[in-house]
Amino acid sequence: MTGLQQSIAIGPAAFTIGTLLIVFAYFVALITGYFAGLRHQVRVSDTLFMLVIVSLVTARAVFVVRYWGSYDGFLAMLDIRDGGFDPAGGLIGGLTYTVWAYWSKIQIRKPLTTALVAGGLAWGITAGPLLMIEQQSRPLPQVTVSNKDGEQTSLTEFAAQHEQPMVINLWATWCPHCIREMPMFADAQEEMSDITFMFVNQGEDPSQVRNFISERDLEIDNIFFDPHNNLSNATGSHALPTTLFYDENGQLIDSRTGGISRARLESGLERLR
Repeated sequence: MTGLQQSIAIGPAAFTIGTLLIVFAYFVALITGYFAGLRHQVRVSDTLFMLVIVSLVTARAVFVVRYWGSYDGFLAMLDIRDGGFDPAGGLIGGLTYTVWAYWSKIQIRKPLTTALVAGGLAWGITAGPLLMIEQQSRPLPQVTVSNKDGEQTSLTEFAAQHEQPMVINLWATWCPHCIREMPMFADAQEEMSDITFMFVNQGEDPSQVRNFISERDLEIDNIFFDPHNNLSNATGSHALPTTLFYDENGQLIDSRTGGISRARLESGLERLR
């Protein structure tokens, strides 16, 4: 997994490093904007808050429009827990709002500029090195897992047998998001013969997993077991579920920490094809 996409568990919640760095940069911008605003006797916190809201709403709206057919209904479109955001759409929305703020609120131009520069520098200094690392190859980790018959295989051996893009889902039976997305994955696996789906259970007894699959009558192939969480450790995926997207050359192209919708799955698959 890439540096920015590695997850950190904070209590019951999990966040990617990239998300935490964005939050950090935002607070740097808020604090800097507060002190810069004092000198000019204006507030920029409201503008910075609206900038974030507009960017998020625009990013979500563009994503939903792009994958409209993959959503079951309006409520699913509003459920941002699937992580479905379009970065380009969010950037355009944010820039548009910033231009409007500069044009309509002349008195906040200087403190707002100071805040945005400070936030940008904070993000660049912290995320920049990780982005440079991400330019390097990120191959499948050398991790061995076992199938339902107890036979062991490595991820690279399994990928070589199929010679096509692969989606690896890290999951557990105690994970609510994992349970909710399993039927969606089962349907996707049946529909998409050009993609190999691999489901690697983390840290549970195989008999427990088999009972779970049987009780829910899930018809799903390529279930593997990783009792010591070796794959989670190797990829930095410290939260479940995590979905990893590898191209046909075994290079990591995309990842999703947390629950995933059909639309978010489709967006990851687009990058593989």
